[in-house]
Amino acid sequence: MQFRMMDGYGYGMGYGMGILGLIFWILVIIGLVLLIKYMWQGGQWRREQESALEILKKKYARGEISKEEFEEKKKDLL
Repeated sequence: MQFRMMDGYGYGMGYGMGILGLIFWILVIIGLVLLIKYMWQGGQWRREQESALEILKKKYARGEISKEEFEEKKKDLL
């Protein structure tokens, strides 16, 4: 028994390859967007976050905590 393309056996591969091709191009576009974003930020994925001690110093400088609280919490951090 011979199978021809018109019998329906060849169409499944075409749709599957089309979906894989679409997924491939979506991933390529996402990769390019992420690369451009990375380069736009100057090569830094994440901006450096403040350490707990820096936050504590700022709270003390703003007068949100007393000197005793600052010293106590500083000891806990170190």
